[in-house]
Order: sequence, then C-alpha cells, then structure tokens
Amino acid sequence: MGYIKAEEILPIHVIELIQQYVDGQNIYIPRKIENKQSWGASTETRKELNIRNQQIYMDYLAGDGVSELASRYYLSEKSIQRIVREKRKNQMSRY
Repeated sequence: MGYIKAEEILPIHVIELIQQYVDGQNIYIPRKIENKQSWGASTETRKELNIRNQQIYMDYLAGDGVSELASRYYLSEKSIQRIVREKRKNQMSRY
C-alpha cells in the first residue's frame, strides 16, 4: 500500500491537529463504511485463490497426501487441512 504526503492533500490546520496526536508517524485512515469493499474485490487475487484451492481439493480427492500438497503448493499442512475441510463443507452444502 502506498502513501500520500499529507501536505499534498490536507489543509495545514488539519495537519497541525493530527500532529497533536501523532507526530511524524504513519497512520491508516480507514474508508468510510459505505465505500468499503470486501477483501480481494478490486483484484483477481480472490479468484486465483479459489482456483488454487479447488485444485488442491481435487488433488486431495485423487489421493495426494496433506504433506505432499503442502510441499507442492508451499503452504503449511494446517492450511491444506483447512482448505480441504472448507471445500468438503461447500460440496456437502450443495446437496
């Protein structure tokens, strides 16, 4: 995440007010509630992870072990177990 210099966008009196609380530190200013997006909504990351996780589940169903999948996909065994559990749960809820 990049940053914008405060003096480029904020009036000096607002900067001075903020400096009373934080002086020379980076702060995060959250989006307004009505402008919030869910994680991954503005990128392809969520879609790519869903495709990867589906492949992990298919490999698991084909007989690949958790350790092998963790090594292949550079994830922890706990992550593989979580992905398999979630995919299995989603498969069961479709019926």
